[in-house]
Amino acid sequence: MVTGAGSKIGTINIEQAVIGTNEGQRDFQALQKKLEPKQNELKSQNEELESLQKQLQTQGDKLNEEARATLVKQIESKKKSFDRSVQDAQEDAQNQQKEIFQRILQKMAPVIIKQAQEGSFALIVDTSNPWPQSPVLWANEGVDITKVVVDAYNTQSGVAAPTSAATTPKPLAPKPAAPKAAAPPSK
Repeated sequence: MVTGAGSKIGTINIEQAVIGTNEGQRDFQALQKKLEPKQNELKSQNEELESLQKQLQTQGDKLNEEARATLVKQIESKKKSFDRSVQDAQEDAQNQQKEIFQRILQKMAPVIIKQAQEGSFALIVDTSNPWPQSPVLWANEGVDITKVVVDAYNTQSGVAAPTSAATTPKPLAPKPAAPKAAAPPSK
């Protein structure tokens, strides 16, 4: 959009730009590998919890009241512990992702400014969030400088593309499927 003497408004998807850099891909992949043991541990805890819940469903009416109550208490205790572990793992992953993102973004800011100046842009707007979370309802693809910034950043940083650069990093520490709530003990 022309706003005056050769000045334009441009857009950039900051999230895609940071994650799309060679450095971002490398660091997010490394973080994903670092968090795998915890994810596997959570998966194991979830399977154990599901197994106990299945046992309660299949054998609950065959157990005496004391055994059933013990099993229900065990399930509730493990579920509470599991839920806390999931929350802690998610918070840890998000904090580490945020640190990587902020570190790269801080180094990327001068590249964005340089590209905006070279392209005679008067304003660059972040389009990471779609409308209505963002003030940008629509923008022509021709004003998006995301790829240009990523390419310039990669050249400047000197970080080689990761060997599996074709894969986009997956969100980290997804919440495992919530186990079904245990049935309350019958009286």
